[in-house]
Amino acid sequence: MSNYATTSQNPGPLSPALSPDNSVKNEKKKRSIIPKIFSSKKSERVNSEEEMFKLDYGDGAIDIGKGIASRRKAFMESTPTIKKSFSERQTSSDIQSLNLSNFEPPMTLPNETKNFRIFAATWNVGGKTPNSGINLEDFLLVEDSADIYVIGFQEIVPLNAGNVLVIEDNEPAAKWLSLINQAINKPSGNNSDSVFGGGSDHGSTKGSSKDSKTLPFFQKPSLKMLSKNLRPLDSGLLKACNCPIELGSRERRLRKLNEGAASDLENMIISTNEQYGRLMMEEFVSISELASSKTGNGDMMKYKLISSKQMVGLFLSVWARQELVPHIGHLRVSTVGRGIMGRLGNKGCISISMSVHETSFCFVCSHLASGEKEGDEIKRNADAAEIIKSTQFSKICKKPNKRAPERIMDHDRIIWLGDLNYRVSLSYEDTKILLEDSDWDKLLEKDQLNVEREAGRAFSGFSEGRIQFAPTYKYTHNSDSYTGETVKSKKKRRTPAWCDRILWRGNGIEQLCYIRRESRLSDHRPVCGEFRVAVELRNRSSKFRKGYSCAAPRGQFEDCVIPKRHSFYDF
Repeated sequence: MSNYATTSQNPGPLSPALSPDNSVKNEKKKRSIIPKIFSSKKSERVNSEEEMFKLDYGDGAIDIGKGIASRRKAFMESTPTIKKSFSERQTSSDIQSLNLSNFEPPMTLPNETKNFRIFAATWNVGGKTPNSGINLEDFLLVEDSADIYVIGFQEIVPLNAGNVLVIEDNEPAAKWLSLINQAINKPSGNNSDSVFGGGSDHGSTKGSSKDSKTLPFFQKPSLKMLSKNLRPLDSGLLKACNCPIELGSRERRLRKLNEGAASDLENMIISTNEQYGRLMMEEFVSISELASSKTGNGDMMKYKLISSKQMVGLFLSVWARQELVPHIGHLRVSTVGRGIMGRLGNKGCISISMSVHETSFCFVCSHLASGEKEGDEIKRNADAAEIIKSTQFSKICKKPNKRAPERIMDHDRIIWLGDLNYRVSLSYEDTKILLEDSDWDKLLEKDQLNVEREAGRAFSGFSEGRIQFAPTYKYTHNSDSYTGETVKSKKKRRTPAWCDRILWRGNGIEQLCYIRRESRLSDHRPVCGEFRVAVELRNRSSKFRKGYSCAAPRGQFEDCVIPKRHSFYDF
């Protein structure tokens, strides 16, 4: 009976609910649904919608599909951050750490700057070739030890037809180069007296000393050979681009230049040609002390010749401390003739362009049109304008986004020196009265260069230090008297003027001194100035090398919020 009662309450054998296939399907549904039911209860999300998840073995699958669809729709509508714009999402607290502007410090740091001392000098030597007795130590202010020397000469040879039209004589230039080297590379133990400002005549107008005339032709001074001996061993690298395209190339360049800097003059003069160059230095300086001063104590040369150039009577040389040489590059030279027919080199300029670390420099040595007649200043203005317009440096920079300057005015720092020839617009008599009272300010009010600069007709944007010295032109030869003060020289009388000047242009330049030196060698007095110049140094930390992280320390990101993770199926 009990068995009968049990069987009578159950469905018949043909009921679909008790068929073997349906029972297997129901068991699979239970396994997939039960975990969701328990997770829903565990997270206290049980609400009226739980009715959709009640098991109904006939239509349960349809109710579950509808429940998932309704849940997805409700989730999309209740999550406004998904629909926000990019600018709104950028300021959202949920994804604040994705805003790259919050990361400090910035990836690229500004370049550092360092101050260097530059000595600049100009001297019109009136075609006089120096004898061996002259000493340039006082002229070059060697005691102050500048980092860079820029020295320009005018009329190092007489401006006659032979030198202008035929071939220039480079023997005087070689002598001046030797004297400069002797002064700035003088060993510390040598304390010879300077005779730079002496009253005796230390020059000759014949273009060569008596001693050199007695030498065979092949022993005459060679400017090319001397320049080669005074330059760094790998001087060709100075003309190359030193922009940091790749770290390896720069390291190789520094290594080569440092190897050259480690050699003194004695080690440099080892080949036959170099021995010949040393012989030439001894011959045209004609003092054996010069050779002993370089090699006697075994001292290294403190300064290396970076570049030198002659154009008829103009001569410009640039020197630098040997430890600074590896950081010099983009070296180029340009000349512009403004003499006869507006083309020849008896007037004009020599310009040297180079970079020191990350700063570009241009050094200009010029000799402008002469004359003190009314309107002659217009010619000088035209010469200066044409020099700025026509000076063109070759393309050399290999870095795509940085080009080495090809024009004078494109450089970061410019120093322009020379015999600019601007006069004082006063009569000789009125000028003499003011000279006797040393009233420089009154005279400078009539100085043509000051008038033209203030009017914007010449050297726009250039600066000049305050002049507190007497006019530098024109003196009687081997005398401290201006030409015209004696009856004998009245025919050649010129109104005294500041013809020799040093100007500069660019930020980060401070002039420390602006003075004239005393020498009776020519009818001009030399003028020199010293500058403190700011130079940008390459920021090594701005480049990331392989294997190094660019992220800031972890402590700097403590306030960042980690973005939350979203899922459509997170019930």
